[in-house]
Amino acid sequence: MRISTGNVDGMAVQRVSEQAPAEAAEAVHAPAPQTALQSAVLQPALKAMSEMPEIDQEKVAALRDALAKGELPFNAAKLAGLIQRFHGSEK
Repeated sequence: MRISTGNVDGMAVQRVSEQAPAEAAEAVHAPAPQTALQSAVLQPALKAMSEMPEIDQEKVAALRDALAKGELPFNAAKLAGLIQRFHGSEK
């Protein structure tokens, strides 16, 4: 998986791609001695992550229900402020 960051119309955008660049693919096929151990150690974790669903639908449903019941506090003004701060339009 490859994550790249860029700007589109002044807005920060992150893209996730399933294909790695050619250099990364070559590095995977011929690992350096230092990265061989890391690669062997990380492989089970990478395999487990690839088998996980992209979105945990059960957790989303539980959070949606908690919000609807008023069990989970939601502050729209605070969320809006955090979004503005993240995107650099802090006032």
